[in-house]
Amino acid sequence: MAFGGFGEDAVEFYDGLLADNSKAYWTDRRAVYERDVRAPMQELLAACEPEFGAGKIFRPYRDVRFSADKTPYKTHCGATAGGFYVQVGSEGLMAAGGYYRMAPDQVARFRTAVDDERRGSDLQARLAALADHGVATAGEQLKTRPRGVDPDHPRLDLLRHKSLYAWREWPPDDVLHGPEALERVVGTWRAATPLLEWLTDHVGPSDQPRR
Repeated sequence: MAFGGFGEDAVEFYDGLLADNSKAYWTDRRAVYERDVRAPMQELLAACEPEFGAGKIFRPYRDVRFSADKTPYKTHCGATAGGFYVQVGSEGLMAAGGYYRMAPDQVARFRTAVDDERRGSDLQARLAALADHGVATAGEQLKTRPRGVDPDHPRLDLLRHKSLYAWREWPPDDVLHGPEALERVVGTWRAATPLLEWLTDHVGPSDQPRR
């Protein structure tokens, strides 16, 4: 089926899960999740597949083995297609693209590329283009500069990054429940493509899911 938007009860489902993250709530409302969240997400990924590749929906269950938070269910539904990510939950819709985390060797290659005038300036230009499209960038950063880096380096803020991705979010609204939600995701993914291409070329491919 073609993507027609997330179901009318998608946001309400996650509002309720935030208030009662229990097996009883999940079991009682499982049909709502399948109908208004999971099925539309599958349809959205299918619509994106010709351009962005096959997608994967993450499990709704949290891995609580090493977490102090023992609540059993994730409070959003996330999915990936290559280096791109989409999420729906109580806060609405979010789309992103890039590297949510990088291994130590990838961070080293990232900093080498950013330090290079040609490659670093190229990344700056791609990030500026993202800002022009209304897409924000984020990522884990060191609180101080990396060891050995000149404090006056022209790309010091970028060199502090340990991950880098572009993202955009929309609070719950009528568009979430219509086919226009697909346009929001596709538009963000297209805008993020030059960043993802730069990271793939200079940092190496990432096989780590965003969430």
